[in-house]
Amino acid sequence: MSASWTPSASRIAAANLTAFTAFLADRAGRPFADYGSLHDYSVTERGDFWSAVWDFCGVVGEKGRVLVADGDRMPGARFFPEARLNFAETLLTHRDEAPAILAVSEPGTERRLTRRELHDEVSRCALALRATGVGEGDRVAAFVANVPEAVIAALATVSLGAVWSSCSPDFGVRGVLDRFGQIAPTVLFGVAGYHYGGQYHDCLPRLREIVGQLPTLRKVVLIPGPLDLWTPGPLDLWTPGPLDLWTDFVSPFSPAPMEFTRVGFNAPLYILYSSGTTGVPKCIVHGHGGTLLQHLKEHQLHADVKPGDRVFYFTTCGWMMWHWLVSA
Repeated sequence: MSASWTPSASRIAAANLTAFTAFLADRAGRPFADYGSLHDYSVTERGDFWSAVWDFCGVVGEKGRVLVADGDRMPGARFFPEARLNFAETLLTHRDEAPAILAVSEPGTERRLTRRELHDEVSRCALALRATGVGEGDRVAAFVANVPEAVIAALATVSLGAVWSSCSPDFGVRGVLDRFGQIAPTVLFGVAGYHYGGQYHDCLPRLREIVGQLPTLRKVVLIPGPLDLWTPGPLDLWTPGPLDLWTDFVSPFSPAPMEFTRVGFNAPLYILYSSGTTGVPKCIVHGHGGTLLQHLKEHQLHADVKPGDRVFYFTTCGWMMWHWLVSA
């Protein structure tokens, strides 16, 4: 039997959780001798605990004075009912040359985006979406691979107060329509193809069929596949419309300071879905505030992620772990 792992004293001292415990002890005016006492506080003093997470993890927005309303109700409790924030605003706080995204395709093509470049690309995509008429509460769908454009489009969407929902490009047409057919999307991002298992998988035939059965779409934005295997050409076989290539969609817009639409704590951010094993997949709506606080807590306090660390998770855009990865 292998021995259990125990962190060194130096690692414990440098951990985010250690710093947070001291931060909370100072605010609460009481010590926390161990993890158990900290956990007990998070359960018994829910409002104060999550308020401390908000401040320690650097959430951008207006918290409001009420931390929990109807806290004795389950369901029915409402955290931060006066808050106004935007999920993307906190994630895009820093505009510097530190790396934000390191992307490597299966054939080995590498792409890097700094935090400044990510902010600039998100700002261009957000302006393009706004020009298409996307606003607060609209749904933007995506049939995309885990590529930088997917992250850019998701952050641009939610920066406007619109709602993002994505499926993996290995889904069949029926599986995609069972999901997106429920949410009436106005814009669809689609990927032309992707590599997996040593093969290039062409998504255009399924994408055409999906678009043809989503009557609420005002715009389809096509993200090119690997450039060595696919070029757009005239797209003569594309019959639904209107269609823009990614570069044509964002090229009219220059990077600019972003205008984030601040929304309520529970305003919809992402729509995810159940597996569909008991009928049509059920829509599961995740809110701006709850998703942001939970992800920040998991990354910073549980996983001890610090500036400069690299977080990798092998996932498709049809799984909730992709959304968790975006927050990293």
